[in-house]
Amino acid sequence: MCGRFTLKTDPETLTETFPGFTTPAADEMSPRYNIAPSQQVAVVANNGDNNVEFFQWGLIPSWAKDPKIGNRMINARSETLAEKPSFRTPYKRRRCLILTDGFYEWKAEPGSKTKTPHYIRLKSEKPFAFAGLWEAWSPNIDDDPLLSCTIITTSPNSLMETIHRRMPVILEPDSYQQWLDPSDQSPTQLDGLLKSYPAEEMEAYPVSRLVNRPSNDSPDCIAPMDG
Repeated sequence: MCGRFTLKTDPETLTETFPGFTTPAADEMSPRYNIAPSQQVAVVANNGDNNVEFFQWGLIPSWAKDPKIGNRMINARSETLAEKPSFRTPYKRRRCLILTDGFYEWKAEPGSKTKTPHYIRLKSEKPFAFAGLWEAWSPNIDDDPLLSCTIITTSPNSLMETIHRRMPVILEPDSYQQWLDPSDQSPTQLDGLLKSYPAEEMEAYPVSRLVNRPSNDSPDCIAPMDG
């Protein structure tokens, strides 16, 4: 599961890291240190314009009667995307990149009910992209659609398996264009992209429990825990 992440990288660096995508102006993007479900997240969707847009985190299927269903769909398991009614069509047609520069996961402490949050990022500290799916939902045909998304997860690499049993799919840059191709693609064409990222390119360290509360959104959330 991936339940919190960060995007503190400035727009200029995002533009350099994701060439070909149009990022918002600096005054439209503030550094985020504790992005939580139901909040707005930066995505590039395969809707033809290559713009970084903001979608609600928690996918709401087009057929849903209640948008609150999105609260239960912040993640989608890569192994069952082609089977689940909520994800089957988006997997074929509505894929996106979800921009980030790190994420959190909670490690269970042996002999205790306490879990310690860890911050995970690339060793390079560069931003990267989760594989995501998106959807447009509207209660009435005349209303503007609510755009939402979910993060795809997969089995953990050797670093992540010491912390949690799942990890988000981090896409390699050379797979962005295939992932964003708006044409229908079969699972056999896409499943190979949904793999765990190389552990040797990542690092993780424990942080304070400040991140447990979504209202805490400051650099303190990613500060290494003393001791």
